[in-house]
Amino acid sequence: QVQLVESGGGLVQAGGSLKLSCAASGSIFRINAMDWYRQAPGNQRELVATITSGYSTNYADSVKGRFTISRDNAKNTVYLQMNSLKPEDTGVYYCSADQVVLSTHRRFWGQGTLVTVSS
Repeated sequence: QVQLVESGGGLVQAGGSLKLSCAASGSIFRINAMDWYRQAPGNQRELVATITSGYSTNYADSVKGRFTISRDNAKNTVYLQMNSLKPEDTGVYYCSADQVVLSTHRRFWGQGTLVTVSS
């Protein structure tokens, strides 16, 4: 089992910045990759950014150049630095972990943290 707890959401004006954190606990040594997803009202959940155990990163086109995902293994924490925020970045941001046990993948989710960007 992996437990994920997000923090850092809030209300920010367009053009501002926020930094989200995701603290992981439990069977973290089996985590392959960590992701940030977001879900805007009325929309499906979408992948925002991924960081692998080898520190490779990938981003949705809509956030490239503005968001940065990073991880601190000593603190078992993944971060999402969000700059130049836009109203369309508003939504609930979820941290997710891909755990691999004997070639079987299992995904875990945090409870989410709300980000609201005002125009």
